[in-house]
Amino acid sequence: MIRAHVDVVNVLATVKNRRGHYVKDLNIYDFEIFEDQVRQHLEFFNYETGQEGRSLTIVVLIDTSGSVKQELAFEQKAAIEFLRSTLREKKDLAAVVQFDSDVNLVQDFTFDLEKLESSIHNMIPPGGATKLYDAIVIATDDMLRHEVGRKVIVVLSDGADTQSFYSSKDAIKSAQDRDIIIFGIGVRNRESYSDFGQLRKFAEATGGTFFRSRASLSRLREAFAKINQEIKNQVSLGYVPTNIKRDSTFRSIRVKVKRRGVKVRHRKGYYAPGVDSPTEK
Repeated sequence: MIRAHVDVVNVLATVKNRRGHYVKDLNIYDFEIFEDQVRQHLEFFNYETGQEGRSLTIVVLIDTSGSVKQELAFEQKAAIEFLRSTLREKKDLAAVVQFDSDVNLVQDFTFDLEKLESSIHNMIPPGGATKLYDAIVIATDDMLRHEVGRKVIVVLSDGADTQSFYSSKDAIKSAQDRDIIIFGIGVRNRESYSDFGQLRKFAEATGGTFFRSRASLSRLREAFAKINQEIKNQVSLGYVPTNIKRDSTFRSIRVKVKRRGVKVRHRKGYYAPGVDSPTEK
């Protein structure tokens, strides 16, 4: 969200028809948007496609705990291919974080694909517990908080958090507060417990998508390719809320498309600024 003299709420959405194809011929008059069930006036509309789309900042979170060590090589190769096919030269940034018993930044934000590839190849050997929720909070609060444009987290994990200080609710609130979309890829491990419920909740709450994947390169490539298409077919909507209270409360968002046979995906809401919040966030 961009907070200037007025509070502008930005909502990224994807729209598909019954066949699962992206709908690309919509305009601002095809949409209705509601905050806490009160209709809002749409001020902004834009397709985030091609070189004209707003800049994109991605944090890739890779689970390197002991429970996924056998799948790590597939994850590394598929993640590198994803970044190469998604990032636009000199426009989009990405960073790489690995998490297990610790959360470690292995590559800070860069345009340089060679640095990103090297950092993914040279991650610390896997082992230890899983701090999934902590990794998401660190990515949102410490890394993406002050970035502009579209902000995305892609998580590869078996979903079984075992040692985080923060809760899953903390992670969702942090992402919603920063206008960040989370995409989850749940990597199923036959030898350990996998719980994809939280990854699915992260995606649903923030307007992203969850993909269940087997531990194979082809399935991981398929999941990453779908995320790539989601990112490249986003619609950006913006409105100035009628509720001007600065009370830090959660505001629900619902987007409707005035066309039959389509389905729209977007984040569930946002947190209003507090009385002492800065004018820009």
